[in-house]
Amino acid sequence: QVQLVESGGGLVQAGGSLRLSCAASGRTVSSYGMAWFRQAPGKEREFVAAISPTSMLYYTHSVKGRFTISRDNAKNTVYLQMNSLNAEDTAVYYCAAPRVWGYSDSASFYSYWGQGTQVTVSS
Repeated sequence: QVQLVESGGGLVQAGGSLRLSCAASGRTVSSYGMAWFRQAPGKEREFVAAISPTSMLYYTHSVKGRFTISRDNAKNTVYLQMNSLNAEDTAVYYCAAPRVWGYSDSASFYSYWGQGTQVTVSS
């Protein structure tokens, strides 16, 4: 059984930083792609970043240069370092893992989801 547990969310002022963590069990994060999505109130869940099984990195345009996705294979954990945060980054952030090998920026590709962690950026 695959379980994903996010942590690291919180309240931060605009311009600040946070690092989100996604600890995985029942799944080796290096063997499959992993992704982060976010969902703001009243909006659809949107792709934020992904790391492929071959360590290729993908970002949505609005976070390029500010966010960095990485993984620690020894800890079986994926991270999302978020810098220069602004109010538009306020959302619940979800970690996601697919059932099959590969990468996608579509939420439908991912079968396993964490419970989410709230990120609130005050302006």
